[in-house]
Amino acid sequence: MEPASPSQPHPAAPSQAAPSQAAPSQAAPVPADPETPRLAEREGRRPRDMVMSLLVLIVPIALLMTFYRVVLDGDEPISVDAAPAIQQASKEFPVAQPAGLGDDWHIASATFRRETGGATLRIGYVDRDDDPVLLVQSTVEAATLVPAEVGKEGKRSGTFRDDVRTWMVYDGRPGEIALISTEQKRTIIILGRTDQENLEQLAAALP
Repeated sequence: MEPASPSQPHPAAPSQAAPSQAAPSQAAPVPADPETPRLAEREGRRPRDMVMSLLVLIVPIALLMTFYRVVLDGDEPISVDAAPAIQQASKEFPVAQPAGLGDDWHIASATFRRETGGATLRIGYVDRDDDPVLLVQSTVEAATLVPAEVGKEGKRSGTFRDDVRTWMVYDGRPGEIALISTEQKRTIIILGRTDQENLEQLAAALP
């Protein structure tokens, strides 16, 4: 029987390495700011390009405005049919209707109203200077009608005569002039913020 071999020592387990000391931390380098992207000179929008863009918008608008004004008479005031109001008023008093005013006069409004003391027809015009003029015909007493239409501060400033009537000229509210004719069956007032010649033209057109 062979003698037992001397026991061989077991290989020593590798010793765990001591933890290495951490290297001192260093701040991460900050990347340099990238260069701001810029358009090349030829890529930018030049003033000429802006002008051309505006022309593309302006030219069609100008053509439309020209068509509206020249072909469709877009600048002309819209005329109102005064016939219904005149027909109602004619049942209450004889209505004087102007004749021969011309195409540069337009009816802008027409109303008839029965009120305390009588009935009143009001027809609004746009005269040849594009100013508003009001023609009032009423059976209301002149002492009540005139202050209401002309203003309590209205004062007589003269006289105007045409082929049919003699009119009293009044300075009414600021900027307004009035022509007044008192008759047996009605009182007629023409007033507006316009030249007196325009008021006289309307007065002379009344039969």
